[in-house]
Amino acid sequence: MSLSNPTHAPAHISAPVPAARGDGGALVLSALAAVFWGTNFEATRLALIDLPPWTAAAGRFVLAAAAIMLWLALTKGISWRVLRRNLFAYAALGVIGVAGFNAALFLGMETSSPVTAALIMGTSPLTTNLLDSILLRRLPSLLAVVGMVISLFGVALTVGAFSGAHFASGDILILLGSIAWALYTIGCRRWVRDATPLETSAWTMLVGTLALALAALRLETPIATFAHAPAVVWASVVWMALVGSVLAYIFWQVGIARRGPGATSVMFNLVPVSALVVAAIFGRTPDAMQVAGVAVAIFGILLASGKLPGLHARS
Repeated sequence: MSLSNPTHAPAHISAPVPAARGDGGALVLSALAAVFWGTNFEATRLALIDLPPWTAAAGRFVLAAAAIMLWLALTKGISWRVLRRNLFAYAALGVIGVAGFNAALFLGMETSSPVTAALIMGTSPLTTNLLDSILLRRLPSLLAVVGMVISLFGVALTVGAFSGAHFASGDILILLGSIAWALYTIGCRRWVRDATPLETSAWTMLVGTLALALAALRLETPIATFAHAPAVVWASVVWMALVGSVLAYIFWQVGIARRGPGATSVMFNLVPVSALVVAAIFGRTPDAMQVAGVAVAIFGILLASGKLPGLHARS
């Protein structure tokens, strides 16, 4: 998610790398990736205590982009041919899916909660499938629609919508960010040619970082703000950049390569669970309604994805 959101990875892989599907190590790594993504939301909340949103987002991705570009250079090497072929696609996707998505997330987290944000983002695979169906002018499967409705009902339970509470403005921003990520995922699949997931992630992250940095320099004072930021803010930003973005992405790729995208994608349901647990660790114990909402939302996602035993969503 960046990569705080893993739906990017399957979009680039035409076929899983042949390997043993029962690889326990790959299962653990993909689960850890989802857990790391779930921690990003609490880390964002902590960073926003002392940092304005554009500065926090730009700081995270300056570190993350540098790390993932270094990883690309060391493991695969820089292919200028790939960059030239996909330059315009990378520019558009970086602005939409990295800068746009993360601007919405950091701005939204000023009024949303980590658990609600994680849960809204947890529906992004379903949003992607529905948007893809619309763009292809075909009807989504009945299970996909029912699952989306159930998952949104779970989100409503989590924010307390049935007990008088209302969706915060930040929740709406995060939903818009989720749509931006869905468009990014679809665009990566349709526009990018002859590039690996790592190359596409690195170059789009670099473009998104430049856009976020320019916005932060224009709207805020990021250098002065970071110079006076307390240690907890620096720790939160470094965690989001290196653990919640780059390391999580690498672990997720290992899962896809060894277990396949379908088996790995189920692990994404751990993201809101992780956000719930981390929130409790930081002293904000969820109530019964929030726990029920997370469970209902995950059920809806599994239903729509055809991951429940005996039920298969039509492609």
